[in-house]
Amino acid sequence: MQRRQFTQSLVAASTGLLWATSSRAVGLQDPMDSKTVSVGCSLGATGPLASLASELKQGLDAGLAQANARGIHGREIKLVTMDDGYDAKRSEENVRKMIADANTVALISCMGTANNQRIMPLVDEAQIPYVAPQSGAVSLRKAEYRSVFHVRASYSDEAQRLTQKLVSMGITDLAIVYQDTAFGREFLADATAALKATGKAAAPRGFKLDAEGAQVAAVVAQAVAAKPMAVLLGTAGDVTALLVNEFKKVSPSTPLAATSVALSGDNLRQLGGKTAGLALSMVLPDAGRTSVALVREYQKAMRAAGFQEFSARSFEGYVNARVLTEGLERAGRELTRGKLRAALASVRSHDMGGMTVDYSNGAPFVGSRFVDLGILGANGRMVG
Repeated sequence: MQRRQFTQSLVAASTGLLWATSSRAVGLQDPMDSKTVSVGCSLGATGPLASLASELKQGLDAGLAQANARGIHGREIKLVTMDDGYDAKRSEENVRKMIADANTVALISCMGTANNQRIMPLVDEAQIPYVAPQSGAVSLRKAEYRSVFHVRASYSDEAQRLTQKLVSMGITDLAIVYQDTAFGREFLADATAALKATGKAAAPRGFKLDAEGAQVAAVVAQAVAAKPMAVLLGTAGDVTALLVNEFKKVSPSTPLAATSVALSGDNLRQLGGKTAGLALSMVLPDAGRTSVALVREYQKAMRAAGFQEFSARSFEGYVNARVLTEGLERAGRELTRGKLRAALASVRSHDMGGMTVDYSNGAPFVGSRFVDLGILGANGRMVG
């Protein structure tokens, strides 16, 4: 406890000149302002994942606006975002500032695997509730992180579902194109382990793409030359769009599959008909499937917030905001970080109308293991 208090003091001291906060670390039981509280989010508003970040923020904004219109114990919830350019060091700096702000009740959906690896120790020391890290990396899901409440299924869950489906279709010779980032390397390991577990597939051949995605043409040429039956993409954002475009140009018949974070809505619109046949894993129901109550509520909230385009990423942001606001409702009027953390941990089989969130298994808190698969049509929408 003494070490935690000492670290909290260092966090507050290191950022005290930048934020107007109290002169001491914020405690778990310090009361929050009765009128307005903030939730902090560090994301790559610039850089290689800017389109994903923009859509994620739209969903967060829509979800919180919906909650504020309804009212949560008479208190307005404000989203405070800071750009980190997808740089882990900047993410850490941003989160230090947020933690030191006496009116920040929680963090939500900070983006990136490497970024969250830098953030998690700070969250653990400060014991600030952190909802829905925007990464499915298993390396972030540790029992000691008792203030972190994951919402989405893991990348390992996605890799297992993708590989099992491909192998069931008789596709046993796979190549994996992965980005040389924390996410890409972890996805390669997850997919390799999942294929081995089937007992029916050869070890996949990995083709590493530099972190900046500058070698797309060369890497695609190498992968195509290996003549795999299908290619898995362990990439996210704009670089995935470049890869899909190159594969369609060089070898249009090669089946492609990717994870839930592969493409933004903007990427899909830019690719146009080239998305046809691309298989994607999904950690939420299809954002266009209005037969699902949660999807209808999401689309209504987006329109009310002034957003007319729907995407998997903004839907995830919306769902994440809904989980946070459920915790805030349960925490009551006398809000503290400690009460919010306890309230989130109390969530049991919470039916959101097509998706259930449950933290009954304890730390590491993982609310959902939902994974589905879909095939994109030429219009960029799921057809199956």
